[in-house]
Amino acid sequence: MAKGGVVVIGEPHLPLAFLGEVGQAFDFIVHGQQAETASIHVGGPHQVLELAWTQLKLTGLAMTLALVIALPAGLVLGHYGKGELFAVSLGNAGRAIPELVIIALMATVIGVGLGNVTIALAILAVPPILTNTFVAVRQVDRGAIDAARGMGMTTAGLITKVELPLAVPTIMGGVRTSTINVVATATIAPLAGVLTLGDFIISRNVYGDDGVLAGAICVALLALGLELALAGLQRLLTSPGIRLQQSPA
Repeated sequence: MAKGGVVVIGEPHLPLAFLGEVGQAFDFIVHGQQAETASIHVGGPHQVLELAWTQLKLTGLAMTLALVIALPAGLVLGHYGKGELFAVSLGNAGRAIPELVIIALMATVIGVGLGNVTIALAILAVPPILTNTFVAVRQVDRGAIDAARGMGMTTAGLITKVELPLAVPTIMGGVRTSTINVVATATIAPLAGVLTLGDFIISRNVYGDDGVLAGAICVALLALGLELALAGLQRLLTSPGIRLQQSPA
């Protein structure tokens, strides 16, 4: 906004001014502003997209690692009906441990950086996936399993062609829960040396109140977008017969 030929950065543009603090936060996202502690421009689409991409990449890496560990383990344990105490206890423990403690512990033991934060977030993502996968496989209709076994299907075939497809809705519930937990926890990754959207929230002395609120809005939108995408993926992976059974009468 220009005043007497001087460009003033940080005031809300007219279309957003009526929204008050929220309008200023969106103005921070769209146009940016001058930093609180220096004469530099902060915020704006370039920085927001850069930090959002880092947070999304961090979430994707952590979820991939968690799925590689938890999904096969849950399928095998669920198929054989062993390890119920382990799967359920791990799930409960994962919900009880504060996210900041995990990240702080990993940073202390193995240092900071993208790889180390990815491992810490994957640890948080494993319990819901493992627990939901185990429970989902155990809930598969025994009649369907016996019929497949009677047709000569191998153990691998039973798991991948019978149990896994029927267990998709519950498994995806765990995946969606873990993804939201991870993308939300990745907000504090700047404390471990990885700059994400949480930098706007944590570094209030640099970005000001507008940056804090803008960061919160961006994280919420990112989480909402991932939730909608995973809901669509769940629908795509769920067989039409199961979707029909789950739909309200």
